[in-house]
Amino acid sequence: MAAFERRRRIKPVADGPRGAVSFTPFLGMILTVSSFFLYAASGLVAPWWGVVVMVLIWLVLFVLCCVWWSPHPKRLVWIGVLSYPLWFCLLVGGALAFGWNA
Repeated sequence: MAAFERRRRIKPVADGPRGAVSFTPFLGMILTVSSFFLYAASGLVAPWWGVVVMVLIWLVLFVLCCVWWSPHPKRLVWIGVLSYPLWFCLLVGGALAFGWNA
């Protein structure tokens, strides 16, 4: 009877032996979501169509974070960090190119 017994195979756990979850994707998402307020409050300087374009760019960054959550969690931090200088460059570029002012 012992020859017919099956042993259950234990698969390796992706999170590590203690089940620890990496904080990296959460940090990236926190940075990305917190940058939304800069993009949305740009109406003080930019016209309505500029704000719509900037919010659409932020939405692309957010969707990219959602898509890369599991396959590339470390890239989320870079997206979150780069969303701030991107906002600044969009605002200054719009002011220089289109004459946006407060």
